Amino acid sequence: MEAERQLRPEDAVELNPNYHFRWEEPQQAHVLLYPEGIVKLNETAAAILEACTGSASIADGSAELARRYNKRNIGAEVLKFLEVAHAKGWIRVKS
Repeated sequence: MEAERQLRPEDAVELNPNYHFRWEEPQQAHVLLYPEGIVKLNETAAAILEACTGSASIADGSAELARRYNKRNIGAEVLKFLEVAHAKGWIRVKS
């Protein structure tokens, strides 16, 4: 089953169409809105979702984050977060 497959750095991911990612002024945070509620994201989660859902691959998004925050070897941490987001249904692999 697709949802059970582990993500790979070469995968391209996108937000699940049931979720809407945006800045919520009253929350002073980025959030994921969905029909049943809202998920308030911390700064790191928001940066990962923004970079990786807007890139050609998870590896490209990780490289952008590494440059932006002057960090090295963050690919494994980014992938780990995205695997959780994938399991929760927030993102999916682009087909």
